[in-house]
Amino acid sequence: MENTPAYLSTRKKTQDLIITSMLIALIFVSTAFLNFRLPIAANGGLVHMGTAMLFIASILFGPKKGALAGAIGMGLFDIIGGWVLWTPITIAARGLQGYIVGKIAWFHNRKGNSVAFNLTATIVSVPFMIAVYYTGESILYGNWITPLASIPGDIVQSVLGVLIALPICVALKRVSYFK
Repeated sequence: MENTPAYLSTRKKTQDLIITSMLIALIFVSTAFLNFRLPIAANGGLVHMGTAMLFIASILFGPKKGALAGAIGMGLFDIIGGWVLWTPITIAARGLQGYIVGKIAWFHNRKGNSVAFNLTATIVSVPFMIAVYYTGESILYGNWITPLASIPGDIVQSVLGVLIALPICVALKRVSYFK
């Protein structure tokens, strides 16, 4: 970037900031307003479309934007939605999940263009997200049994996220901006 004019560098940074901010907002809104509770546990079982949006952000824009958008968007939901105690856990779980999805989807400069890699990315990210939530919840509740009740909801949410995100990504990849 030595030969790049300063105004182009500044423009790129501004564009990155705007895109990341929009992704954060989309994940927050998808988490806050497109959700329902499963009747499986007192604290677990919130299923929301933020996961689908996290997958879309990570596949379309890569690991950094996906990690930031997932961590901040869902972390804001925890703060505003009354789940403040969960905020650090969510930031870690969803930041890691967004990074993993983006890293695999963009592996070897694929830039989210391989449906097989995108599917693999989403599937590989789920155990990591569940592990972070399980560990965090175990610390919150002081035992390793109670958090098991949250795992089915995490799985349902992840499966719905994959089923929604992958077709949307295929469609969006046809748009000239993402080619």
